[in-house]
Amino acid sequence: MDSTDRNPALAPDRQRPAAPAQAARPTRAPAPARAPAPTPPLTRTPTLRFRLAVAFAALLFGLLVVATAIVGNLFLGFRVYSAVYQLRKVVMIGGGLYVVGLAGIAWIGGWFAAGLVVRPLEQIAEIVDTVTGSRMNVRVGHLRGPEEIQRLTAGLDAMLDRLDDAFTGQDRFIANAAHELKTPLVINRTLVEVAMNRPGAPEEVLRLGENLLEVGTRHERLIDALLMLARAEQAPSLHVPVDLAELVASDALSVSRAEAARRGVRASDDLEPAETRGDPVLLEHVVRNLVDNAVRYNVPGGTVRVRTWQAPGGATLEVANTGPVIGAHELPMLFEPFRRLTDRVGSAHGSGLGLSIVRAVVRSHGGRLQAVPGEDGGLIVTVTLPG
Repeated sequence: MDSTDRNPALAPDRQRPAAPAQAARPTRAPAPARAPAPTPPLTRTPTLRFRLAVAFAALLFGLLVVATAIVGNLFLGFRVYSAVYQLRKVVMIGGGLYVVGLAGIAWIGGWFAAGLVVRPLEQIAEIVDTVTGSRMNVRVGHLRGPEEIQRLTAGLDAMLDRLDDAFTGQDRFIANAAHELKTPLVINRTLVEVAMNRPGAPEEVLRLGENLLEVGTRHERLIDALLMLARAEQAPSLHVPVDLAELVASDALSVSRAEAARRGVRASDDLEPAETRGDPVLLEHVVRNLVDNAVRYNVPGGTVRVRTWQAPGGATLEVANTGPVIGAHELPMLFEPFRRLTDRVGSAHGSGLGLSIVRAVVRSHGGRLQAVPGEDGGLIVTVTLPG
């Protein structure tokens, strides 16, 4: 038998038998779905102080046992062959309570020694926890300790210096950007107003001027919203007592009632004290943006309801409105910058940053933001801030 007989693929002149026309291919049963991997149980890792205390206590216990053997040899006349032998003698004389006492003394000494080692690290952690975007002048170099601790504090101070420079540069950039962006708009507005107020200005110039002023106003609102978003993403510089009910009653709802009446929307409120701590200006923007959106994105004859109360989890603000039906999959889109449910042509009165500012302010204040669709349309937004 030649090689072509052994391997049919090497015989080009031979033809393989044709497969049946309707040969049924065996179907493979679908693989069973894999069960999700079980979540490993949460285990609490022992602290560094506990581990050091165990090591120091074991070492101290051994030293005490050896010292007991030496004392027994010198003063009690035992002939020492090993520390274990002397320990057995001690147990026979003083009982097991003596060994328990040695272990207790060793643990107390080990815990104290571990505290001396860990204390500088705890002081560093306590100081670093106070660092915020508006409080970058904190340093840890004044803490005393061994050379390793000094190297750690020097490295942390250098890192804090770089962060301070970065935050200062960001604030400077925001201030410069606000000036550079708003100055041309102010100049354009002045030129347009001068042209419109010129005696004998034609009707076409007046209509063009009105359109330019409207576009300029929209650009100014957009710049203000961008600057507010940049500020809101930083940690608040103020932590003063703020009552959300007062913010709603004093400004947000009173300003929006006129717009709601113009649109045929009924606004109601149920305000109870809801005290928190934070930046009053930023929290005012949260309330105003939520109420404005609830009024603007509504239907004729719709309603807006604003509630505040003090919940166990903190100060709570709820803004609910009627309006178009919103799918649950569309909710994350609402809080993204420049994202709207309607197209940009139909939303010329908004910048698409209102809810993004709300989310940034709530996060910077350590709060929670929840949005759920209404049963008959609209949206229910709940803000919870630490009390």
